[in-house]
Amino acid sequence: MSKKPSQPLAAELRPFVAPFRCDGSSEFHLKSHQTDERGGLDKDKGEEILKANRKRLSEFQEKLYAQDRWSLLLIFQGMDAAGKDSAIKSIFDGVNPQGCEVHSFKQPSALELDHDFMWRSAIALPERGRIGIFNRSYYEECLVVRVHPEILAGEKIPPRLVTRNIWRERFEDISAFERYLARNGTVILKFFLNVSKQEQRERFLDRLEQPAKNWKFSMADVSERALWGKYQAAYQEVVRHTSSAEAPWYVVPADHKWFARVVIGSVIVSALDGLNLKFPRVDPASVEEFKQVRKALENEDKKLAVRKAAPVTAR
Repeated sequence: MSKKPSQPLAAELRPFVAPFRCDGSSEFHLKSHQTDERGGLDKDKGEEILKANRKRLSEFQEKLYAQDRWSLLLIFQGMDAAGKDSAIKSIFDGVNPQGCEVHSFKQPSALELDHDFMWRSAIALPERGRIGIFNRSYYEECLVVRVHPEILAGEKIPPRLVTRNIWRERFEDISAFERYLARNGTVILKFFLNVSKQEQRERFLDRLEQPAKNWKFSMADVSERALWGKYQAAYQEVVRHTSSAEAPWYVVPADHKWFARVVIGSVIVSALDGLNLKFPRVDPASVEEFKQVRKALENEDKKLAVRKAAPVTAR
């Protein structure tokens, strides 16, 4: 009996990619996306997929680096305790660190505040052949700053430019920036880790109960949690207005960390698979040089063998 041929990678991973993709082709409503989705999997099956995706990602990353044409920008956003850090650590376990770099964007420094809001992200963009990972990003300017509009006062923007249209204008600027990057060979994938308020509560309690996790907890987390509704509204606006075919959002169910990692890893692997990455071909002249070098190295080995076999004459 003939063995059933394996399906293409994109088709294999589509159930963990397509349902969570937002590319602006339809209206987005955050409440329509469940936080506890498991894709019909159990945790053991999810771990198998995660392990396979790690291997695929490692292979694709090596080709991406060698080809030196495309770059990959991954943006992670989500509420506190949504699992951004652990997802990055798990998915990229075993990937060559030479080819990827993580940037975490926290409260802007004095230097950063003396530039436009995209500046600190722009100087951290990945080079061709590399993977750049943004743990939070320029989207904070339409999230935290929108929920706390008083922050705008510290950004030194001329007052007459701070109008009620500022959020729409920032969405336009971000979309134009991402379109520009895409046209220059940067593949952009954006992940919103969609965690429920109940699950966040459990994770906060876990951090408080385990001494090794106490450092992750801040009283600011509690004050931000009190603004949950405002943040959900802000995230909905961000995804609704900055989703595009060039820079899609993936609304990742994050109540089950293992499934969130299945989705994120599958999205990344599928995107890299679509680039048709290959190792660069060596030109004929170099091939001929390699033959000569190989011959010289093999002759070295033969000469060494002859020396070892030659009898030692007494003095």
